[in-house]
Amino acid sequence: MTTVVERITTGRAGFSVEFMPPRDEADEVRLWNAIRELEGLDPAFVSVTYGAGGSSRDRTLRTTGRLAQETDLVSMGHLTAVNHSVAELRNVIGWFAEQGIRNVLAMRGDPPGDPMGEWVKHPRGLEYAEDLVRLVRDLGDFCVGVAAFPYGHPRSADLDTDTRYLVRKLNAGADFAIAQLFFQPEDFLRLRDRIAAAGCQTPLLPGVMPMTTPKVLAKTVELSGSPVPAAIARRLDPLVGDAKAFRAEGIDIVTETCQRLLAEGVDILHFYTFNRSKATREVVGRLGLVPVRS
Repeated sequence: MTTVVERITTGRAGFSVEFMPPRDEADEVRLWNAIRELEGLDPAFVSVTYGAGGSSRDRTLRTTGRLAQETDLVSMGHLTAVNHSVAELRNVIGWFAEQGIRNVLAMRGDPPGDPMGEWVKHPRGLEYAEDLVRLVRDLGDFCVGVAAFPYGHPRSADLDTDTRYLVRKLNAGADFAIAQLFFQPEDFLRLRDRIAAAGCQTPLLPGVMPMTTPKVLAKTVELSGSPVPAAIARRLDPLVGDAKAFRAEGIDIVTETCQRLLAEGVDILHFYTFNRSKATREVVGRLGLVPVRS
């Protein structure tokens, strides 16, 4: 089975996509429509998220398994340590291996209910993401990724502290890292510089999401932990009452960000899709990342 690292280190510009496990039957239909629409664009890999506290574990595993078995896509499963014993984690990792899934994104995860609530280690579980990275690597020939935070993890005291924790995860055996959402290309590039200054050359992928609606913009604020920069607010705020114009400007902003990242040597852009394909396909097309068919 192909690994994520094999797909992201080819020297060619490309993209990857992230899906969420479906909540119901209608959502599953929407998800698989999006998967099939993006499959033909040859993403480097696809991943499926894991709910807070492992709340969507079964749906995540089922979707990740179907991707591995029913498509030609390189599938990556998410895995979090929160609310899981080591025995449970071993069981999930073993299931990945049985399905032929060699790629795992290892994260500590947020507490269920309140992401900013007190993080309590499972009495028979793991304390840190770096511990989960080591566990996955010890249990098989896996390609392991970790999460990175351009503005620093909300639980980190400052960027220097956050960088030290990220480097520890990378040095524990991670093969690559995926950055959480950010607003401006410089935010990601500074994170890349901090990792390089610490002596790490591990591939780092930027997480991007087309800001198509005010609701999606608010979600970007929530996930990134950063307020909307004034330069972006000036472009989007006047359009809040015009859905079509807001979407067009949001697509323009994200396309400009991606163009800058590609110009700065980024090879793979990681798109958060929320189980829809249209905006991602539009941006990827504008960037010239759609494969040419002979």
